Amino acid sequence: MTAAAPKSSALYAQLVLLAAIWGGSFLFMRMGGGEFGPVALAGLRVIGAGLLLWPLLMLRGQTRHVWPHAGHILVVGLLNSALPFLCYAYATRHITAGASAIFNASTPLWSAVIAWLWLGDRLGRTRVLGLALGFGGVVALAGSRASGASGSALSELLLAVLACLAATMMYGVAANYAKRHLAGVPSMAVAAGSNAFAGLLMVGPTIWFWPAQPPSAGAWVAMALLALVCTGVAYVLYYHLIQNLGPSNASSVTFLVPLFAALWGWVVLSEPVTLDMIAAGSVIFAGTALVMGLAERLLARRRAAPLL
Repeated sequence: MTAAAPKSSALYAQLVLLAAIWGGSFLFMRMGGGEFGPVALAGLRVIGAGLLLWPLLMLRGQTRHVWPHAGHILVVGLLNSALPFLCYAYATRHITAGASAIFNASTPLWSAVIAWLWLGDRLGRTRVLGLALGFGGVVALAGSRASGASGSALSELLLAVLACLAATMMYGVAANYAKRHLAGVPSMAVAAGSNAFAGLLMVGPTIWFWPAQPPSAGAWVAMALLALVCTGVAYVLYYHLIQNLGPSNASSVTFLVPLFAALWGWVVLSEPVTLDMIAAGSVIFAGTALVMGLAERLLARRRAAPLL
């Protein structure tokens, strides 16, 4: 066995760890959102992540990469952290952790559509098929969640689904905005700078919308884990994987996050894993795989592999 094999195994183990951490973010939003409220929870999450990441950036001596691009990094902070975190903090009050994470898995679909509309990226037949499958799965899951609900419960559920989709669309815009305006800027500088700037912007709203009833110790623990581990530590781990596994392999974490989100929701909150989640999630994952070109890359590797 070559020396590269253990290293590769360790990196893929870290990929699974990252999926488990990001899957936990939906659980912690469920646990803390009811007491903090969406605005305060999102604000504390991005403030805490910024307070963790900025000193790490200083230790690396990379803060100099932030200031020449401060305006663009601020936009990424709004579109990739503050506003999506707010959307999910609202959504997870009304739908399960697993369902929220499945909707989140549609992010690559939005990225592809926005890249086509904005940057002129080509959409071949395979990617178009993937988009049709992926968005079809999103519609199917939303419709399934809405069936049987009525009145205010239906309105809250539909708003929660729209909040999830708005968050994923903003993630897609942020990815393409960074591609266009922040190419060549170290990823860690973008991650730390965007969260730090977004955190500064969220100080005022967090104070204004601070809950009248003091949150419990459990809610504070959930918030701290959400900010420091699921956001701050997760960003560091993700960019480490990008550097060592490559962007395409690192992005495969998209398929694992909903599995862990559903698992944590089931274990901790007794949230059911329903047939509609499994079916719609499978369709969304298949569409996302086609859009990301994973199927084509796997086929190419098989063709290149030597015959035994």
